[in-house]
Amino acid sequence: MNRLANEQSPYLLQHADNPVDWWPWSTDAFEEARRRGVPVLLSVGYSSCHWCHVMAHESFEDPDTAALLNEHFVAVKVDREERPDVDAVYMEAVQAATGQGGWPMTVFLTPDAEPFYFGTYFPPEPRHGMPSFGQILEGVRTAWADRRDEVGEVAGRIVADLAGRSLAGSLPADRQPPRPEELHGALMGLTREFDAVHGGFGGAPKFPPSMVVEFLLRHHARTGSAGALEMAEATCAAMARGGIYDQLGGGFARYAVDATWTVPHFEKMLYDNALLCRTYAHLWRSTGSEQARRIAVETADFMVRELRTDQGGFASALDADSDDGTGKHVEGAYYVWTPGQLRAVLGDEDAEFAAASFGVTEEGTFEEGASVLQLPDTEGPVDAERMASVKRRLLAARDRRPRPGRDDKVVASWNGLAIAALAETGAYFDRPDLIQAATDAADLLVRVHMDWQARLHRTSRDGTPGANSGVLEDYADVAEGFLSLASATGEGVWVEFAGFFLDTVLLQFTSEDGALYDTAADAEALIRRPQDPTDNATPSGWTAAAGALLSYAALTGSALHRDAAERALAIVTALAGRAPRFIGWGLAVAEAALDGPREVAVVGPQGDPATVALHRAALLGTAPGAVVALGAPGADEVPLLQDRPLVDGRPAAYVCRRFTCERPTTDPEELAERLRG
Repeated sequence: MNRLANEQSPYLLQHADNPVDWWPWSTDAFEEARRRGVPVLLSVGYSSCHWCHVMAHESFEDPDTAALLNEHFVAVKVDREERPDVDAVYMEAVQAATGQGGWPMTVFLTPDAEPFYFGTYFPPEPRHGMPSFGQILEGVRTAWADRRDEVGEVAGRIVADLAGRSLAGSLPADRQPPRPEELHGALMGLTREFDAVHGGFGGAPKFPPSMVVEFLLRHHARTGSAGALEMAEATCAAMARGGIYDQLGGGFARYAVDATWTVPHFEKMLYDNALLCRTYAHLWRSTGSEQARRIAVETADFMVRELRTDQGGFASALDADSDDGTGKHVEGAYYVWTPGQLRAVLGDEDAEFAAASFGVTEEGTFEEGASVLQLPDTEGPVDAERMASVKRRLLAARDRRPRPGRDDKVVASWNGLAIAALAETGAYFDRPDLIQAATDAADLLVRVHMDWQARLHRTSRDGTPGANSGVLEDYADVAEGFLSLASATGEGVWVEFAGFFLDTVLLQFTSEDGALYDTAADAEALIRRPQDPTDNATPSGWTAAAGALLSYAALTGSALHRDAAERALAIVTALAGRAPRFIGWGLAVAEAALDGPREVAVVGPQGDPATVALHRAALLGTAPGAVVALGAPGADEVPLLQDRPLVDGRPAAYVCRRFTCERPTTDPEELAERLRG
């Protein structure tokens, strides 16, 4: 019996009609395996994963494969976005055993949840040196039946190896954040890995390095490093021109399969777009780049238009695949164009213009002669009016194509990232609608995701919370989003909510030595308590918590939260020189800690033009990690605002740094100068 029909996850629901007798992750599933004396097949994926769909169609929808599975295994399906803890624990085992990982993730477990055989995608027939999924099932079944003791020994060694992987030895003895020389060393490491031709870091596949770019912008602001700014600008410009960016509808695909940003893996994730929206907004703040402004605003508009749910939150993802018009689901079908398709929409003359503008050729840059739209790096003026007309008509035509599927579950941490991005982008570019969208999402997280103990549910769908508890990144990213929203709106209640979540971080996720775990102390016990300080597609929960703790301490004066932030940043000291690409957010937070961060209190009547001007100057300051509090005279919701009077009856701004406050100013230009790196 397939048990997924009543699950909330869209990914699990995609498998509810499989002939496989799927179980969700549960103690009941492992008790069933123990009762029957069979191993567990753990299959982990997510709804917008292309190869997850492929393996589902080839194997999990196949009656013969399902019969083999059902007879000899208990099959457990997990949405990695719902259960990042389960995913992290077994992905660590997969990577340790095979040297690589990815999704779908296929792991065979004992009834005690101990892994003993690993893989990712398996084809239905042997190909490219890979055995078929059926061969794998037969091999595991035979090993379980004939060599059970050997399988148990292997599983025991794997679990013991995972349990011995502690980060305690990686932390410096003094538990201090990085010093300037260590951040400079990280910059030198990034310089060696920088792709000076195409932008970004490393080769193919190439992922958008939003956290690293944030570090580069902050490092430039603190030190004046021209090299840091050049790498940030070149990377952002290349992504904005490339096929990874949707040149018609805005928003970024997950990654590029090549080193030139030309051909993306077409799914669009909320977290990528939230992070990149904020990155481009910060690049504009640093440089005034019109391209950066356009990309930030278009990406914000994409999130609101395509990912916003009826309840005010933001959905997780759009699929890479869609119907190509013949009933066949094809990767990228919604996004790519041929010259003939351009002519059908635009006519010959404008089609020729569009083909030249977007790099559409008869040979194509994708499959079957289709091209991914990109903006070649050409010189010369652009007919902006004609380009706008072409884009408008192509977008209207594309909207009539079958749309990619949407995973409409709301993930707390990713919504926290979106709240920060939309609040700041709305404030920078005078878009109150974006600030309202951020506020609506924050309201949803409070109403639906938060319980009376200020504990977070990780997911919700259709306004109903999921059963899964929040992990560290949920508390950290939601706190970060709420603090950004408070800075943009002057509503101190969001600082109070952030404080509730950060207190939970201190109580449930932090060890005595300042290290952080990804799961709460009272969470479900797995074979290992996951703990990863490095960034993946999103900032690590560890360093995201450090950043939110640091900002909260600056707004409230809490020594407890400041000390916790500094102890958490000790891991950045350990990794800055060895793996700067994978600790980017930690490096960015370390820049803020070195700078102070600067604390800015803007005091004046709400809506007063002088207050608005000072508030804007404060938000646009490039000092790394500067925090901004806004309130009317006498406001005391945020401690940073307390005892801050008007100056000669006029709105004023107070700038403090390292326990010292400068004289207040009523001049926005003077304030801007004080906050210029």
